[in-house]
Amino acid sequence: MLVLPAELTHREAAVCLAMLLQGLKVHGESELVVDARALAVFDTSALAVLLECRREALSEGKTFAVQGLPAALHGMAGLYGVESLLAPATPSDPSAPADPSVASAS
Repeated sequence: MLVLPAELTHREAAVCLAMLLQGLKVHGESELVVDARALAVFDTSALAVLLECRREALSEGKTFAVQGLPAALHGMAGLYGVESLLAPATPSDPSAPADPSVASAS
């Protein structure tokens, strides 16, 4: 799991993204989860950083999820139409179907 800092604005975006991408390179698991719970001060640059991190993770064949996205940042993602790209991390359930739109026949 990679962790966002408490502040992620335009000023910190480049350094934060570089650190996340470095963490991604050494991350050995097939799912990349970014923990955003500490994030307290942010602007739209936080969305840009998360989306670029997601793009890189997917290009390396990993899944991507965000845990603890602040409500205000989630709302901002909704305004830009990208909230579905920053899906919250959910625990893996081996009994769940791979595609949640597929209902099991009873």
